[in-house]
Amino acid sequence: MAFLEFDGKNVEKALAKARDKLDVPKDQLKYDILSYGSSGIFGLVGSKKARIRVNLADESPKSNPEIRVSDSVKEPTVEEIDAGASMDHKPAETDLPESSQLYDFPEEPLDIGRVVLHRIIDAITSDAKITVEEESDRVLFNVAGGNAAILIGKRGQTLEAIQSLVEKVVNKHNRNDNRIRVQVDVEGYLETRRENLEQLAHRLAEKAQRIGKPISMGQMNAYDRRIVHLALKVNHKVRTMSRGEGYLRKLVIFPQQSSERNQKSL
Repeated sequence: MAFLEFDGKNVEKALAKARDKLDVPKDQLKYDILSYGSSGIFGLVGSKKARIRVNLADESPKSNPEIRVSDSVKEPTVEEIDAGASMDHKPAETDLPESSQLYDFPEEPLDIGRVVLHRIIDAITSDAKITVEEESDRVLFNVAGGNAAILIGKRGQTLEAIQSLVEKVVNKHNRNDNRIRVQVDVEGYLETRRENLEQLAHRLAEKAQRIGKPISMGQMNAYDRRIVHLALKVNHKVRTMSRGEGYLRKLVIFPQQSSERNQKSL
């Protein structure tokens, strides 16, 4: 059995291409909907075309009215779009038992994390490559290429969300008791941010000592707070403290009193 595939902005556009190419009326086309397409994230990036597969079998479509496709294609649900499934006509490769997985994932959690990260990035930008570094205390996924600004987002918020999602997936499939710490970096952004935070922390620590009053660095995520805590850990003239509840907390730098400094030196 022979097939031809056609794509378009939506299913109707793909059908129009198939009719023009094959010179066959729409109501005589036998086709499977491979993808309904999507408008991407907020309609800006990651848009995908709809795709259909047309059956080129010689038998007359009228002899099989049960597989005849109606003129109007109903709007798919969110679940159907995400699964890439057709409504009345499913491609042969997706004709699986309900218990079967839609995608084939590798068994190792780090390989799973890499596949998931690829899918997320491919939906946002193109031409991005991923490398993996395994260290004693973490696993680092380095992303190079593509639109780095979109992947990082304002103050790294998009990158942080991507990292959180990948880490959850990796640890869900991790068979060991020890949690795997995952970091996702784009074009060296994490290292640049670490250096900037350390420099800011030292400047504010000097100011706190000079004016004799605590200084707040505002709300920060756990990763950024850890950078500041470690940067000022060896400075016995100040101490750092996180205040507040939830994921984003304020980090405050306190100048040490002279008596406190003397106790530290003992």
